[in-house]
Amino acid sequence: MTEILIQNIRIALENGQLMNGDILIRNGKIAQITEESFPNYRGKTLNGQSLLALPGFIDIHIHGAMGADFMDGEKEATNRIAEYLPKEGTTSFLMTTMTQAPENIQKAIKVNMKLLTESKGAEMLGIHLEGPFINKEFAGAQPLDYICNPSKSVIEKWFGEQLEHLKIVTLAPEKDTNYDVTRYLSNHGIIVSAGHTKATSLEITEAMQNGLTQLTHYANAMSGLHHREIGVVGAGLLNENLLCEVIADGIHLSDDMLTLIYKIIGADRMILITDSMRAKGLSDGEFTLGNQKVRVTGNEARLENGTLAGSVLKMNDALKRISRLVNAPIVDLMKMSSSNAAHCLGIFERKGSLKVGKDADIVLLNNEFEVIYTFCKGKLVYSAN
Repeated sequence: MTEILIQNIRIALENGQLMNGDILIRNGKIAQITEESFPNYRGKTLNGQSLLALPGFIDIHIHGAMGADFMDGEKEATNRIAEYLPKEGTTSFLMTTMTQAPENIQKAIKVNMKLLTESKGAEMLGIHLEGPFINKEFAGAQPLDYICNPSKSVIEKWFGEQLEHLKIVTLAPEKDTNYDVTRYLSNHGIIVSAGHTKATSLEITEAMQNGLTQLTHYANAMSGLHHREIGVVGAGLLNENLLCEVIADGIHLSDDMLTLIYKIIGADRMILITDSMRAKGLSDGEFTLGNQKVRVTGNEARLENGTLAGSVLKMNDALKRISRLVNAPIVDLMKMSSSNAAHCLGIFERKGSLKVGKDADIVLLNNEFEVIYTFCKGKLVYSAN
């Protein structure tokens, strides 16, 4: 039996209320949350020094960090990313693919599916397939050569008929004939997310009737709001059943747009993501994204033609930005960084909040949202000290 007692912390409960107290971790789970002290406890302890305890962040859309990309199709690359993520408070994630040659996508899927139970640091929860089933007109930094229409047979070739470990598919619904693939994925319990899409609001409505539930990096690489056709952006504003991924880095969305999204869509429908590429955690310089040259300067990653190429955003910085902009309460920050993702992935019974019996995925932050300690399934995997 392994135990550790985290003492003297401000604990964010499921309802967003803060409680000064202690958390006892036992065998990777939260065993007790209490305002009472443990005066006679003789096991291992950590003095939290009044830090804020939040549920570990869940990043459902991330491509890479620390010079590694999941599309590298290498065990070492995936482990490097997973070991880095707790530094920003992320305790679980979906490895995310991008449009590439079919054999490269298949290799990345094969390698990473083997690592689902082996990844070190943050826990890999499954795979987010972003591309190749997108619209060339809204490709963004996705290479044009390998973009194709949604295909059930291709998906089954990569994942098998049971679609094991596939959690999210980003596609352009207007390219999905009769929404057949959308319906097929939804029937298998896979989240279908519209992204890199030119869809009209009517097409989004029709896709929702066939199982679409989410929008990928909302307001980026999708048809915008117009007074005669509200597009995908407008559909996101109107439809209360659509979850919206949000990149809160001040670059993909202006601060005004981020504020507008929060005020209209609200925390219940927002999921903070990083969409980060391999340059995250490293200094400025030249990198690659799908064999394309990317120049990273400051917080911006761009292709040679100026197109945004993912981000170098850290999850704790996303929380810091949105907290500063809209003065979001703790309960909203938890929803956007952890709870909503856990709900949509169907794992809220074990992740997404601090509650007895759940995985001890815990991040301790100071008042500036700097990560001081991160626990993954009860194991202290990052300490700023």
